[in-house]
Formats: sequence, C-alpha cells, structure tokens
Amino acid sequence: MKKVFWKIILISILLVLYTYIVSIQSIPDNIVIFEGESINLRTMLGLKAHLTDKNEIVETLSSNQTKTINNPGKTTVKLSLFENIFLKNVNVDVLPKASVIPVGSIAGIKLYTSGVLVVGMSEIQGIDNKKYKPYENTGIKEGDTIISINNTNVETTEELIEEVNLCNGQEIGIKYIHDDKTLQCSIKPVQTSKNEYKLGLWVRDSAAGVGTVTFYEPSTQSFGALGHGITDIDTEQLINIESGEFVTTKILNVIKGESGNPGKIQGTVDNQKNIGSIYKNTKFGIYGKVENLSSLNIDKSKEMPLALRDEIKLGNATIMCSLENGKIEEYEIKIEKIYKENDFDNKSMLIKVTDKRLLEKTGGIIQGMSGSPIIQNGKFVGAVTHVLVNNPEQGYGVFGDIMLKQMKSVQ
Repeated sequence: MKKVFWKIILISILLVLYTYIVSIQSIPDNIVIFEGESINLRTMLGLKAHLTDKNEIVETLSSNQTKTINNPGKTTVKLSLFENIFLKNVNVDVLPKASVIPVGSIAGIKLYTSGVLVVGMSEIQGIDNKKYKPYENTGIKEGDTIISINNTNVETTEELIEEVNLCNGQEIGIKYIHDDKTLQCSIKPVQTSKNEYKLGLWVRDSAAGVGTVTFYEPSTQSFGALGHGITDIDTEQLINIESGEFVTTKILNVIKGESGNPGKIQGTVDNQKNIGSIYKNTKFGIYGKVENLSSLNIDKSKEMPLALRDEIKLGNATIMCSLENGKIEEYEIKIEKIYKENDFDNKSMLIKVTDKRLLEKTGGIIQGMSGSPIIQNGKFVGAVTHVLVNNPEQGYGVFGDIMLKQMKSVQ
C-alpha cells in the first residue's frame, strides 16, 4: 500500500510540474501592444509578474496578471516563482496609437515563392518502361520548399528542371525547407523515354489571385490586405514568399453565394497597373509598400483611429468593398460575437451582413471580399476574413489591432 501511495504522490508532483512548465512555455518572450492596451499574462498560482525599468521592479501586475500601458516605448515584465525563483523576462513593445485609411478596393495579388514549392508527387515511367518513385525515403513532403540542387540555388520551376537535367542520371543533393527547418537529402533522377530526367515531384514557384485591400497607413506608406494568408491550393499551407506584387484588377463577374456554395468575385490581373510590392504573407494578412498611391483610389479624408478591442461593441457596423470597377461602397453589418482573448487565428468576431443591397448582389460574404475593412463608431475595427459556407450571410472578421501589429512587426 505504501508503494502505491508514494507512486500516486510522485505522479501528482510530476503532473503539477508539467502543468507549470507548459504554463511558463506558453507565455511568449515578446509581446506587442498598442498604447492603451493591457498586458494580459495568464499565469498560475505562485507565478508573479513585475514591470521593470533597468532591471529594477517598478510595479507588480494585478492578481489576474493584467496591466494597462498608456505610454509608448519598450518595457520588460519579469516572471518569477513565489517571488524568489527567476523564470524569464518578457519583452513588451508598446506602439503609439495608430490611424489608417480604410480602402476596400479589389486588387490583384502575385506571389513568388522563396525556392520552389512541392505541391504533389507521382510515379515516373523510366526509359525501361518501369515505374519509379525517386522521392521515396528522401523525407521530402508536399508543402516543402526546395531551395538548392547540388549547392546551386533554385528560385523557379525552370531552374529546377535545368539543374535536374544537368545531372545526367547521377545522384543529386537537394536542400529543402520542412516545417521551418532546412534539411538535406540525396535523390537519383529517373531518365524518361524523352531523354529527360525527373524527380517525380510536382512543383510551383508562384501564385496569383484577387482580394480586398484593407487599409493604407500614410505614416509608413504601407498597406494590409485580406486579413488571412495566401495558402497553396494543393498543400493548403501558407506560401513562403520571396517577393510579391500588388496590382489593380478588372472585375469581370460577381457570382452570388448561397448555402453550401460560396460565391466569388472574378477578376483579371493581366495588363493592370502596379500598386506596390508585397513583403510578407502571414496568417493574418499580406503586407507591403504602396508605390503608386493614385492606383488605390483612396479617400484621404477618411483617415480614422484604430479601435482597440475594448472599444469594439456588439451591434451595428459597416464594411467597405468594391463590386464594380472603380466604385467602393459601404454596407451595413452586425457584429454578433467578439472573441477578445483570441490572438491565435483570424476569427476574432462573428459578423452578419444585414444590408439588403449587398444581400441582393452577393447573398452575403463571398470570396474576394476577404480584407473588406470593418468600421464602427468612426474607428477601424478589423477586416472580413471568412464566410460560413452553410450561411453566406454570416462570417468572421479579424481584429484591426492584429493586422497593424503584423504590419509593424515585419517592416
């Protein structure tokens, strides 16, 4: 009985230790907030958080580990266990209050990958008519990015094909990225009846589409768009980009959405004007620099402050979007739910389209409207990100503060 008792005690202690370790690891090393926002650290019993200045404690956070910061700048939160055991420092970057110009215009997106994206695999019929899978047991998976062959960098599909054919059937060394880790492998290409050498990998080096520009920030001449990232259609993974272009688009058609069948805005990016360059593709949107401001067709008089989460209310709001070439309109919606603690995905608010004009034109939220700015009480609240497939009148939006933080953290 004593052995069982001590085993239970030991297991209980280990579980408590594990819980504390997980709790501590879940607290980020760096936090970005806006002036007037609160630091919010969800910690456990015995964990203390102290604001410091030059390593000197100036204030202990409240019992629920929150503190509103009203002055921009940098500060540090010191975490300790039972006041005595130092655990880690959390760096806090407090950004000054922001204002933006909501845009709402449709634009074309062209992304170019950093390396060559693997989007599929298939058997290769060799010159001997046998089937081969040269990629087997190499570790390469769909969604990985090939960055070099035999120490020669490859940026395009054409460059990859050229390097593979230069091997003349000899084994080649491949460097690739998998889950943000750079790995290496060897692979022997298969010669086909056309006297070509193949790896059995389907690859892609670019992507294109249309979406809505959310905002323009005059102080940095930067823009944010979509409210969600661009993912590869085959792998469904976020595309790791080397560069990108934002261009004007010509709307060709608007397909109305219905339950089970989301609608979409169809447009072309061919022969259009350049808007600017894209430098980051994140799960909270794409960001870049505006190089041709006139092409955005923005109203500078509509510059407005960013709404912090505590300022967002349930009820009436509006979105801005373009369904006709050169025309941006504002439509009524309702914010039905707010998920204030959500910093993990772009489903920050549940929204519903209530404007009869928009419902008649689109049935609600349709593809291409992602990024449509949400406005409430004269402040920029966020952007439309998703539609509920079974009810196109409803969808989700992302907080504007998340998009602004993403933009400022990647400049």
